[in-house]
Amino acid sequence: MLKVALIAPPYPLDEAPSPPLGLCYAAAAFEAAGAEVIILDYIVRKYTPEKLKSELDLYTPDVVGTNSVTMNFPGAIDILKTVKHHDPSILTMIGGPHVTFDVENTFQHYPEIDIIFIGESEHTILEFVPVINSREAWDSVKGIAFKNYDGDVVITKKREFIQDLDILPTPARHLLPISRYQALGFPVSIITSRGCPNQCIFCQGRRMVGRKVRYRTTELIVDEIENILSYGFTRINIADDFFTSNKKRVRMFCDEILKREISFSWSAFARVDSVDRESLKRMISAGCDTVSFGIESGNPEMLKRVKKRITLDQAREAVKICKDVGMKVFASFMIGLPGETHQTLQDTWDFAEELDIEYGYHFLAPFPGTTLWEEIDQFDLDILTDNWAKYDANRAIVRTTQLSQVDMEKFYNDFDQIVKQKYYDIEKRYKEGTCSDYDRLVIEGYQRMGLIFNLLSKDIIEEHASFTIENSSNDQIETMLLKKISSVMDKEISPQFVDSMRNLINEGYLKYEKNKNRIDWFWTHNNKVDVFSVQT
Repeated sequence: MLKVALIAPPYPLDEAPSPPLGLCYAAAAFEAAGAEVIILDYIVRKYTPEKLKSELDLYTPDVVGTNSVTMNFPGAIDILKTVKHHDPSILTMIGGPHVTFDVENTFQHYPEIDIIFIGESEHTILEFVPVINSREAWDSVKGIAFKNYDGDVVITKKREFIQDLDILPTPARHLLPISRYQALGFPVSIITSRGCPNQCIFCQGRRMVGRKVRYRTTELIVDEIENILSYGFTRINIADDFFTSNKKRVRMFCDEILKREISFSWSAFARVDSVDRESLKRMISAGCDTVSFGIESGNPEMLKRVKKRITLDQAREAVKICKDVGMKVFASFMIGLPGETHQTLQDTWDFAEELDIEYGYHFLAPFPGTTLWEEIDQFDLDILTDNWAKYDANRAIVRTTQLSQVDMEKFYNDFDQIVKQKYYDIEKRYKEGTCSDYDRLVIEGYQRMGLIFNLLSKDIIEEHASFTIENSSNDQIETMLLKKISSVMDKEISPQFVDSMRNLINEGYLKYEKNKNRIDWFWTHNNKVDVFSVQT
């Protein structure tokens, strides 16, 4: 049987990553094709090349694959380089939006890659697995790219978008280190559709998944939600590019949730020109508590330039309706759009403040496959780096004729200082004992998240939570664990620290095995030992 190891490359935990949905779809496709599959998830575990080599030796895969967005593409490549140098016989694969739109450059610079999957990969995987050992048949598989025996890049025929999304297998979340994601508490992402009819010049969406929106059957979506909830998750994010594109489907989706009497909270992305009072009320009744709008700019001409196709009045009205019905709203804005000036940034600042909602800023990152990237000469915009690691939307990598990198970063830093000052004020009240219950939740939640980030990203449980203890009771074993962790992290054993650690234990995310006087703590995997949780 073909053995496949799919790898989730590192991704910053402070970016609140969901369990990797695209990789889970790929894993399900490989399983459907008859392969044995594991996922090595380095989003919620520390990555080192030595650790990867050890885990490869333990599993001995025939194939190693990964996917990436632009910002973690360098990390994904480093992983495949390590795989290929460790065992040249392993077939290396990569997919995702970055390589889909940068095939030639990827092969030119990274010879360690054997195959690129272009676009939607589920059907491609089903067709490729049966001929994986017959290289002469690879060019008959649509949607892949590879180098032939002469070293020339072969890009096969374009694969059509999958029209019937209902035939896709359920994402293979059972292969993930579930307890680690549960400890983080971030929502699990699902899709109810693929496709986006909009033309925003900074987005890859319409090219990656098509302009025509393809919908999944409502009953199957809610079946998947029930499956997710069965793992113990309680919050879901609908990651569609345009969830509210069809009001009838939104109502059907909400009605199915209410019909089954499922209790969970969820959020969704929406456009300000696509929400109405009735739909929002229905969403709230079905558990939705937050919608996120990508407004991008507070300047009307800028919105036209980037083909956002919304107006500021539409944004005002959408936010008003959300507030009226009790829906929480979050808006995102961009810094560094083509033709950006000091005035357009000020317009955005003023408009964001006017809306009186939670909002944030991201720097423009012109990804491969976007109109901006491919037609950059037509815009007042200079891209200043092709270091993909800097395409994280957290720093300025472009300039316009009127704004430099320094100008853009000063704008963001001014905003960030206000946000930080609000937090410092809450923290001060917390230390003084004068904060509200809500403020206390904010501070203690932040402290808990910092603890969990450290536990996961530094493999603290794997590397430091084993010890010997005489005449041990459960309480003594837990106390020893707390002492070990606090020592490693140089952290005071405060009531909040104790509560956070004991919550991980009481929820079953952390368990221990006892062998005579030796205690080994580990992260669980579906209530069992996570096979890659223990140092190998």
